[in-house]
Amino acid sequence: MNTECGQPDAEDAKEARRTQKDSQNFEDDFSHEIIGAAVEVQRVLGMGLLESAYASALAIEFKERELQFEREVAVSAEYKGYALGTAYRADFIVERSVIVELKAIDAVADQHRAQLLSYLRLSGLKLGLLINFHAYPVVKGIHRLVNKL
Repeated sequence: MNTECGQPDAEDAKEARRTQKDSQNFEDDFSHEIIGAAVEVQRVLGMGLLESAYASALAIEFKERELQFEREVAVSAEYKGYALGTAYRADFIVERSVIVELKAIDAVADQHRAQLLSYLRLSGLKLGLLINFHAYPVVKGIHRLVNKL
């Protein structure tokens, strides 16, 4: 962790990728259903659209699959006991347990993974999926991150 500003850095993101394999024993973490929904969205829409189009379609898929979800969820933060207000908005929180962050970019960088780790830490959730719809097939653009809490 970058000790100067307390933010996760690229090394934290790399460590998260290494430890993912050790932490994949969550009971019914909904990853399979979420990934299936993302695959269906890309199958129907293809590549090259804006992130917002994929988000709208993914919301429809979640609903059809009867997954409970919230969209554009405001997550608050504190700094040294002082409320900061909304620190970020999660694209989706699925089944009150998984943060799903969407991208529609050429390549996911360590910065994006570090950002999701920050979101997990602030929300208190353990599992996040970073889904890049510009990867083909989309499963090659899915990054599963685990917050060690």
